[in-house]
Amino acid sequence: MEQLRNALFVPHGAPTFALDSGAAGVAMRQLATQFDKPRAIIVISPHWDTEIPTVSTATELETIYDFYGFPDKLYRIKYPAKGYPEGAQEVVKALQKRFDQVTTDPTRGLDHGAWTPLRQMFPDADIPIIAVSIQSHAGTTHALAMGEALEELTHQGFLVIASGNITHNLGDYRMAALQGGQTPAYVQTFADWVEAQMTAKNVQQLLDYRQHSREGVRSHPAEDHLLPLYVAMGAAGKDASAKAFFRGISSYVIAMDGYTFV
Repeated sequence: MEQLRNALFVPHGAPTFALDSGAAGVAMRQLATQFDKPRAIIVISPHWDTEIPTVSTATELETIYDFYGFPDKLYRIKYPAKGYPEGAQEVVKALQKRFDQVTTDPTRGLDHGAWTPLRQMFPDADIPIIAVSIQSHAGTTHALAMGEALEELTHQGFLVIASGNITHNLGDYRMAALQGGQTPAYVQTFADWVEAQMTAKNVQQLLDYRQHSREGVRSHPAEDHLLPLYVAMGAAGKDASAKAFFRGISSYVIAMDGYTFV
């Protein structure tokens, strides 16, 4: 069996994924067993969005509840992982080789885009975590470059986990919920298109998805939830081959597909 690269794209779905992870959660837990215990995990979530690349140097990582209106028990979940300030400085140095401006945040914890998948995959919270922000204003090429900058660390005991969703249109979620829960056709169409491009290594097509897929435009009124996919692609290395480890749809409009690389 081919060796998995230390870079992943995983789904995090709605916040309720933390309470009912379904088949996607099973697949993620099984996937985690295929990796040697990493020295640290570098996690990229769309819910930490900054002007320039920012790395958390916090030692204590707050479990951030960046959502509202959900069941009370969701707000009682804790993911008590520790940070890794020394490793965070290695992340900073790697990013500085590619970007002129990189900064740190000494207090940033883990938002639900980070702790939800981490809790599924590594429930013991015994691996140090380093959170890195995205820059949604900078687009897909920037996100790929960020991953490429992190690629060297995947050979030094770090595991890059980029968390997002292949489709993420909350307006359509609300509409689907009001209209009886039908999944719009574009959700599966775009997820299938992404898988085809990933499998064929059509990187430029993926970078320019808004020009090639009207379903992609509808899937992402804002790009934040798709950008982590490009970080994972970059971190996997230019010669990597992608494979979906899970495909499925949750909450009517959220494609929960996840990708590994060999």
